[in-house]
Amino acid sequence: MTLTDSLRWVFRSLTSNRQRSALTTLGIAIGIMAVTMLTAIGEGLRVYLMDTFSQFGTRIVAVSPGRVTTQSMAGMLNSVRPLSVEDAESLRTLPQVEAVIPVVTGTARVESSNLARHTNLLGVNHEMPLAWKMEVATGQFLPDSGLQHPRALAVLGSKLATELFPQSALGEWVRVGERRFRVVGVMAPKGQLLGFDLDDVIYIPTPLALQMFNREGLMEIDIIFSPFTTSDAIAEGVRERLTRRHKQEDFTLFTQEDMLASLDRILNIITLAVAAMGAISLFVGGVGILTIMTTALQERRPEIGLLCAVGAVPRQILLLFLGEAIILAASGGIAGIAAIAAVVGVLQLTVPGLPLSLNLFYLLLALLLSVAIGLLAGIGPALHAARVDPIESLREE
Repeated sequence: MTLTDSLRWVFRSLTSNRQRSALTTLGIAIGIMAVTMLTAIGEGLRVYLMDTFSQFGTRIVAVSPGRVTTQSMAGMLNSVRPLSVEDAESLRTLPQVEAVIPVVTGTARVESSNLARHTNLLGVNHEMPLAWKMEVATGQFLPDSGLQHPRALAVLGSKLATELFPQSALGEWVRVGERRFRVVGVMAPKGQLLGFDLDDVIYIPTPLALQMFNREGLMEIDIIFSPFTTSDAIAEGVRERLTRRHKQEDFTLFTQEDMLASLDRILNIITLAVAAMGAISLFVGGVGILTIMTTALQERRPEIGLLCAVGAVPRQILLLFLGEAIILAASGGIAGIAAIAAVVGVLQLTVPGLPLSLNLFYLLLALLLSVAIGLLAGIGPALHAARVDPIESLREE
């Protein structure tokens, strides 16, 4: 048999019972749609989170107090020195450091003349907008008033400013705890980060936040470094400086690159996991192919005997049945990918904020998986077809 004859035979076999072939193809298509939709959701979530974290910059090294280590009883008696504002100022003199932000976080009750709201409070310095890539909508951010005599000034997030001052918040007074602050600026909307509303925040100078929460040390120190160096070089300089000041390494360093890489690995694993769940539908489609090929084998025994009588060898019979199974699976895979691409395209146009993203790698992987399932489902009936006795088959005819 020539290649043209083989393709003609496979095509005639598929079209002889179009309804059965269409239903089998539909089963594979639904499986492919399930896999690609779940991977599109996972990939969209990964891209969304990566973009969300990256919008605060990637040239950041964060220092937090304490170090997670396994120690003996003697080590447990050592006290951990908190991170101080002076520690932050000492890091400012390191080479290639562009900004240093001492951070204190907490919640507080913020009151205006006749309204009050419990909200998040961040103690930062004047370099915070530059470091975190945030913009001031009106007014200005906290001025550089030094560490010894910080001024009682505050900047409000856009949502908090709207809630407390429907008209304009600039120049107004707010009370936080026992202290009054004058509002000098309102931040531009930023959105949420992992459930933390960045627009429902009040920013005050770090020393005043330490006094308000009666804290001895900072929650974190963020170091922004120059693009002409690496995070590893800056982290090593920070480690040496703080170890020399604290007499021990009682702090933990995090680089933005490390955090993004870890997050990317976790989200990729989640994407593969949900894709594996969707692949169950593909195996159901594979069972459909196995069923139709087994049925076709019983129906075409006389035809197989005739093919053998005119010179077809068992290897050719095997390839004919395998080709039929693979074409069924590949057709379903292509139909499923086309359908899900159309669905995702419509959703992105109608709901732009929905985190959906089609990854070419996962699309090709789903198509190859459908072909592999067709091959596995068809190999059993194909082997049986290749072993059919042509004389017995013609006698049945």
